[in-house]
Amino acid sequence: MFSILNHPQRTSGNMSRRELLTTGGAGLLGLSLPQMLQAEQQQIVNPFQGGKAKSVIFLFLFGGPSQLETFDLKPEAPSEIRGPFQPIACRTPGLQISEHLPHLAEVSDKYSVIRSMTHTFNDHSGGGHYVQTGKRWHIPIGAGFDATPKDWPSMGSVVEYLTQHSPGGLERDLPNYSVVPNRLGRLQAGGRYIRPGEYAGWLGRAYNPLSTTVDSRDSTDNPYWRDCTDEELSFEIEGLAPEVPLETIRRRVALLEHFDGMKRNFDKADSQVFDRFRQRALALLTSNNTRNALDIKDEPEPLRDQYGRHLFGQSCLMARRLVEAGVRFVTVHYDCVDGYSWDSHRNSDDVKNKLLPTFDQGCAALLADLDQRGMLDDTLVIAMGEMGRTPKPNSNWGRGHWSQLFPALVAGAGIQGGTTYGSSDRLASRPAEHPVSPEDLAATIYWALGIDPGLMLPDALDRPIPIIDGGEPLRQLFG
Repeated sequence: MFSILNHPQRTSGNMSRRELLTTGGAGLLGLSLPQMLQAEQQQIVNPFQGGKAKSVIFLFLFGGPSQLETFDLKPEAPSEIRGPFQPIACRTPGLQISEHLPHLAEVSDKYSVIRSMTHTFNDHSGGGHYVQTGKRWHIPIGAGFDATPKDWPSMGSVVEYLTQHSPGGLERDLPNYSVVPNRLGRLQAGGRYIRPGEYAGWLGRAYNPLSTTVDSRDSTDNPYWRDCTDEELSFEIEGLAPEVPLETIRRRVALLEHFDGMKRNFDKADSQVFDRFRQRALALLTSNNTRNALDIKDEPEPLRDQYGRHLFGQSCLMARRLVEAGVRFVTVHYDCVDGYSWDSHRNSDDVKNKLLPTFDQGCAALLADLDQRGMLDDTLVIAMGEMGRTPKPNSNWGRGHWSQLFPALVAGAGIQGGTTYGSSDRLASRPAEHPVSPEDLAATIYWALGIDPGLMLPDALDRPIPIIDGGEPLRQLFG
């Protein structure tokens, strides 16, 4: 795929730099290759021109919340489909919202619900990769769980790349892309996975997120659901012990400057990448601004109560703090830490008593807080899973995997609140109108940030690769 006049065009495969030069020499549509490259370089130098959003908060409800228990209830469906929950009134006409989302019902004028998200990768890892990158995973369904260097870069990693390569980008002492409270898949039942989707993949490790870690997540008593102490809710930079003072880190950095023999193992190109990666990492690790932004104890106690003292609520508050400090893209994981959670096969009890109440409290508080601070005008908020659940439940009202239909909440950055987009059939099994693919969602997020969805970036072999493979921005969502 390559870009002509910033519109993606499909080819039989990725073009090499030489092939692109040859093609460009023909002056396609009157545009010479130098003009094409100059236009794309200008996009990198000024990557966020004209976007409605300065930043993005992506609330990722990993495991797959049910459409029938959240934002697409079907009270007229047969009893064996509609589920045990009742719809309640909200501020959005025609939106059937769960009775267990009362806080979000009160602020539905601040967001829109896409009721027609759909894709065919009915797998947690592949679905998670798809919705965070806008690209199908290259691993077949069931053939793998972990991230690979060949994965597509996440939207946050593209933002990190573009910011670093813009003027002054490397001088920032805050990350451009951060993941809280833990990387996805840090703990799973029966083993440890590094789930794909949140990383830079072929773009390079230098553009991976700055991830935090909250050690209480290893507890069998799920901290996403229960009230936690401040000690348990301590957000630390992953891989950096909190007891290491900044001066100690700086002394170690100074010492390392005398031992750069390792760089002889790299060729010139790799050495440049290594220098960029080390420069960026050290700036982040030694930054007082980064550590201050992660100190959630600075927030007023009543506001922390409003978000909820559980891990998801405090992670939503942390996302607001990071965006307020200048981070452009923050992903908040509400993942199935016990191998179950939103992946609700067994029954609806945890969905009713734990998952929905904590999501409801944290997400509603985030929207209200951003709005009160005047930040919702330029912060795009997305809340969604990687799939939905089967329309037909089992005998205990658990539901299986169902990627053919699921909802997404979108708010801020000019999104028209109090609206819906798309609709589902009467059984909430498939889109009835306006199906929205992960490619469309990615194009919408990029467009909202001012990033051309047709932009190409270089891979490890310096080949130009489009940041997404198709998709159209949902401009209808915006006022």
